Amino acid sequence: MKIRRRSLSALLIATSALIAPSALAQEPVAETGATDQPPSEQPVLEDELEGERDVVVVRGSYIPEPLQDTSEVAAFLTGEDLDRQGDSNAAESLTRVPGLSIAEGRFVYVRGLGERYSSAVLNGSPLPSPEPLQRVVPLDLFPNSVLGGVMVQKSYSVEFPGEFGGGVVDLSTIDLPDEPYLEASMGFGANSKTTLQTGYTHNGSDSDPLGFDDGLRKIPFRIREAWNNGQRISATNFTPIELQDMGHSLENAKLRLTQRNDSIPLDGSADIAAGNIFDIGDNRIGIYGAVGYDNGWKTKDGIQQGGRVETSLGQIQVKDDYNYTSTDNNVGWNALLGAGLQFGEHEVKWTNLWIHKASKETYRRYGFDEGAGSNVLTERTARYERELYSSQLAGAFDFGDLDISWRAAFAQTAREAPYEWEVRYVFDDTIDRYLYDASSRVRNQTNFSDLTDEVGSSGLDVSYSLPNPGVRDTVLSAGIAHLDNSRKSDSRTLRFTPAVGLPLAVQQSRVDYLFADYNINPDRFVLAETTNAFGAYNASLEVFGAYAKVDMEPIPFVRTSFGVRGERAVERLDIRSLFASEAAPIDPPKLKEAYYLPAATITWNFLDDMQLRFGASQTIGRPQFRELAPQSYLDPDSDRIFFGNPNLRDTRFTNLDARYEFFYGTGQYFTLGAFYKDVKRPVESIVVQQGNTVQQSFINAPKAKISGAEVEIKHVFDGLFQDGWLAPYSFLMQASYTYSTSELEASPRDIIITPTGSVVDAASYIVTGSRLQGQSEHVANFQLGFEDEVSQGTLLLTYASERSSARGPEGQPDIIQDPGVIVDFVYRRDFENWGQGFSLKFKAGNLLDEDYIENQTLGGGEVIINQYDLGRSYSLELSTKF
Repeated sequence: MKIRRRSLSALLIATSALIAPSALAQEPVAETGATDQPPSEQPVLEDELEGERDVVVVRGSYIPEPLQDTSEVAAFLTGEDLDRQGDSNAAESLTRVPGLSIAEGRFVYVRGLGERYSSAVLNGSPLPSPEPLQRVVPLDLFPNSVLGGVMVQKSYSVEFPGEFGGGVVDLSTIDLPDEPYLEASMGFGANSKTTLQTGYTHNGSDSDPLGFDDGLRKIPFRIREAWNNGQRISATNFTPIELQDMGHSLENAKLRLTQRNDSIPLDGSADIAAGNIFDIGDNRIGIYGAVGYDNGWKTKDGIQQGGRVETSLGQIQVKDDYNYTSTDNNVGWNALLGAGLQFGEHEVKWTNLWIHKASKETYRRYGFDEGAGSNVLTERTARYERELYSSQLAGAFDFGDLDISWRAAFAQTAREAPYEWEVRYVFDDTIDRYLYDASSRVRNQTNFSDLTDEVGSSGLDVSYSLPNPGVRDTVLSAGIAHLDNSRKSDSRTLRFTPAVGLPLAVQQSRVDYLFADYNINPDRFVLAETTNAFGAYNASLEVFGAYAKVDMEPIPFVRTSFGVRGERAVERLDIRSLFASEAAPIDPPKLKEAYYLPAATITWNFLDDMQLRFGASQTIGRPQFRELAPQSYLDPDSDRIFFGNPNLRDTRFTNLDARYEFFYGTGQYFTLGAFYKDVKRPVESIVVQQGNTVQQSFINAPKAKISGAEVEIKHVFDGLFQDGWLAPYSFLMQASYTYSTSELEASPRDIIITPTGSVVDAASYIVTGSRLQGQSEHVANFQLGFEDEVSQGTLLLTYASERSSARGPEGQPDIIQDPGVIVDFVYRRDFENWGQGFSLKFKAGNLLDEDYIENQTLGGGEVIINQYDLGRSYSLELSTKF
C-alpha cells in the first residue's frame, strides 16, 4: 500500500538540520474512523481514493515527511535552511548539523571520523576529488546557490556504497521549476583583518581577476618538449646554452615578485538563475539554469613555530619562530544547466554542473630559524585552479506497485598548480642585510603539478510493494551499481643552482633581479631539475555492487528494514617514471577484495509522534590513492612532505545506533541517540623528522573504538507576545550537542607494516588510548531565530572542542587545533520598490573574533604551529525574482 501524503513544507519556520532516524508506522483506523491529528494534516491514502484496500493511517502526525520516508539516522537541510543560515557553500552549511565539524574549511568530519571515512554524492552519483591528498571531494566547491538541499546519512543502508564510516553527504541540485522564474542577486563582503588592510600580492596574468590564466603560466615550449621526450633537465642531457635558454623562458617578475598592498579590496559576488516549463498535452518539459561569480580575499597575519623536546626537562621548546603574512585571492565560477521531462508518473532528468575555483596565494615569512642560526625571510607565490564538471542522466518510473529508477553519470575534477615558487634569504648581521640562501637543503624552487580525477558511474534500483492489510506495505527492493574511478597525477620541480660562489651584490638582489636573464648563464645560475624520478602515478578503483533489501511492518507500529550489499572492488596504483633513462619501481600490489555487508534497522512507533529505532551494519573504508603512493608530495598548507604506504589495507567497521525521537508539534522535536563503532585496521598518520625535513606517512593501526551520544531539540514559539511590536513575530530555538570519544588500541601481539615494508610492533607507533586524528569530543550547535511575514533573523553558534590535526614528529606531542566558538548572525528582509519585489540579506560572521590556532604542549612548554586572526566578516546581498 502506498501512502500519498500532503506536504508539510508550509511550516511556520522552516525545518532546519533535522537529525533523527525515522520510520513510518501505521495502524488500522478505529471503527469510529477518528484520528488524533488535525484533518488538514491527515495523510491521503490510496485506499480512500481508489477504495481497493484497507485504510491505513500514520501514528504520528508531526513526523516530518522526509523522515517518514527513511528508516535511517539522517539530517536534512532544505533550501529554506540554506537560505536562513546565510552560508556561501555546502561546507559552511554542514557545520550546523549535529555531530558534524569541518576541517580546513573544506572536509566534513562525522562523529569523530575524518574526511577519508565520509563520502559525497551529487544527486546520488559519486564525485571525484581535485585534491592530491584526498579522494573525497572538498565541499567548499559547491556554492549554495546551485543546491536545492543536502542530506547527511549517518547510519548505513545497503542502497549506498559499502565504503561508509562516518556518513554520506548527498548534495541535491535545484529541481525543475513549477513556474517560469528569473532571479538575480549581487553581494559585497568585507573582513576586519583583510578588507582595506595591508596584505601581499603579485602581478600574475591580466585575466587573474576573472579566475583564468591568460597563458602566462603555461610551461615554456623547450621545457615542455624535454618532458614530453622523457628527459630530465640537467647538464647530462642538455648543453649549457640550452639550459640557459630554458632558464630565460621561465616567467620572472610577474610571478615571483611579491608586492605589498595597503588596501585589499572588497569581496564581491553575482548570481543569476532562470527556469521555465512547457506543457505539451499531459506531459511537461522543464529547463533551468544558474550562473554565479564570486571574488574574495583572505589575509592571514600570524605566527608559525617549530619545536623540539628538551629531554632533560621533559618539555617542548620553540626552536624556529616566525611571523608571516599570507594573502589569497579566491575567484570562483559556477554554472548549472538542467532539463527534465515528466510524462504520467514518470520523469527523466539531465543535470550538468560546472565549478571553477582559482586561488592566488602570496606568502611572506620572516623570523629565527635554528637550522640557519639566524633570521630568515621566505617568499612564496602560487596559484591553484580547481575545476569540477558533472553530467548526470537519471530516470524514475512509477508503475503502481513497481518503481524503477536508473542513473548514469560522468564527473571529472582537475587541479593545476603551475609556477609554485619559493625563495629564501638569510639575514647577515655583519652587513645588516638579507642574502640569498643558496644551500641545497632549502626549497629555492619552482613546482609544476597537475591532477585529473574521473568517475564514471551507473546504477539501477527496483522496488516492488506487496499489500500487507492493516499495516505498511512490504517493499522488496534490489539494485546494482558500477563505479570506475581513475586518477592521473604529475609533479615536477625546477631550481636554479649557483655555478660558483655568488657575488655579494647578487646575493642582496631583489628576487626579480636575482633571477633576471643576465644572471642565468653557465657562470652564475644554471637551471636543474630535482624532480623525484617517480613523481607521477596513475591510480584506479573499480567497484561492482549489488544489494537486496526488505522493508516491512511485521506487526503494527514496528517497522523493520534489513538487507545485504555485495561488493567486488579492485584498487591499483601504477608508479610512472617521468624519465626514459630511469626505470619505475615495482608497482604496489593491487587491492582486490569482495565483501558482503549487512544492515538492519528496527523502528518501534510506540506512542503518537514517539519512536525508538535500533540499527546495526557492517561497512568498509578503502585506502586513498595518495596514501598508497610511495612517492613524496609537498603539501603547501601544512608545509609537510607526504609519503605513501603501499602496504595499507581496507578498514572494517561494525556500526551500532540507537535513538529516541519525539515530534511534539509541527516542525518541533526532541531526539536522543547513542552510537558505537568498532574499527579494524583504521588508517592513521605517522610523522618522522629527518633534520629539518618533516615527513608524514600512513599505517594501519590494529583497531579503534568510537562511541558517543547526540541530543537535539527544536521548538517554535508562536504567539509568544500578544501585544506590542513583537506580536507579529514567531521565534525558533534549536540546539544540539554531540559527545564522542575514540580510542586506539594496540596489544603486545599486534604488528603493523611500515611504508618500507618492515614488520614492527604496533606499540612502536600506536599509543593505546590515543584519540583518532581529527576527533573532537564535544560538538554543539545553537540557533535562535525570529520571523514575520517580511523578515527573518537568526543567531547561530557553532562549537567544536580540541582535536588532533596532525601527529607530532617522533617523540613530540600531537598538533592540536582548537576550533573554539563561532557566532554568526543572519538577517533577511523582503520589500517592494518600483513595483518589484526585493530581498536584502545581511550576515555578520565570527562575532566573537575567534582566532585560528594549532599548537603543541608538553611539560609546561608550548609551540604555536600556526595562529592567525580570522577576523569578523560582513556581507550584504540584494536579490530579486521576476
